[in-house]
Amino acid sequence: MIILTGGAGFIGSCFLTKLNHENVDDIIIVDDLGCSDKWKNIRGKKFTDYIHKSKFLELIQNNKINKVEAIVHLGANSSTTEKNVDELLENNYRYSRILAEWSLRRKIRFIYASSAATYGDGSLGFSDDERYLDKLSPLNPYGYSKHIFDLWIFRNRLTNKVVGLKFFNVYGPNEYHKGSMRSVVCKAYDEIQISGKIRLFKSYNPKYKDGEQERDFLYVKDCTEVMWWLLNHDEVNGIYNLGTGKARTWNDLAKAVFSALNIPVNIEYVDMPEELRLSYQYHTQAEMEKLRKTGYLQEFTSLEDGVRDYIQNYLHPIKNYH
Repeated sequence: MIILTGGAGFIGSCFLTKLNHENVDDIIIVDDLGCSDKWKNIRGKKFTDYIHKSKFLELIQNNKINKVEAIVHLGANSSTTEKNVDELLENNYRYSRILAEWSLRRKIRFIYASSAATYGDGSLGFSDDERYLDKLSPLNPYGYSKHIFDLWIFRNRLTNKVVGLKFFNVYGPNEYHKGSMRSVVCKAYDEIQISGKIRLFKSYNPKYKDGEQERDFLYVKDCTEVMWWLLNHDEVNGIYNLGTGKARTWNDLAKAVFSALNIPVNIEYVDMPEELRLSYQYHTQAEMEKLRKTGYLQEFTSLEDGVRDYIQNYLHPIKNYH
């Protein structure tokens, strides 16, 4: 049996789809659906049970969950603008630590989601060499909550027993419920339907022209391929970047969206909010050599191909990921 936390969320529900495609359905989904539309992400999927995240914690602490082969821990508060630091630490650090300790005591495969937000402003680069963890300085509470769990894993010499994945800019199906945390691809699609154009932030760094700020954009289907491979290679452990290894500009992304819709490019550059200017990242690019050295050799989807698949097969018209 596989425990999939955050199984109704964006990446989690896409991984649920991947598991089902691989004929795996003995899965317990752990999540907090509340009043959101996340339930739609698991509609039509195969799994054994759904357990609320707080109830699940009670069950494992009372040894009521058995016969678990792996925990894929993707459940977290992923809002980069969340101000309640206590809530973030409880959700993203404390909860993760309890699950990791439980898994390690039982020698259960444990794969968890970290984040590229742990790299802060990127001034120290984007190396996933664990020796550099202590030097990183995240820019927001979300990044910090992820970083201190990475540090806990490292300082307790557990990097040879678990897998952490530092996701870069992931986009794709099943993210509609995320509101302001949706990818720019999803937001841009909606914006074009309303105004016929995409708005991008102006640059306030002389090294970058407007719209030439760079990100490592990763299609969610590539995430699920990597996680499935890691699930089946329990000899591979450590903390790894998960991106394409190739930075692309916001202009590239906007052009890919217009191309997928087969309409002329129409980009408007707008002022960046004052509160973002001092902490804005102008370049992110995952160093992927460490993961490649483990033997994962599958190529990542290009930005143009990923955006085209997402828009034409899921957003226009909207379809369920199946």
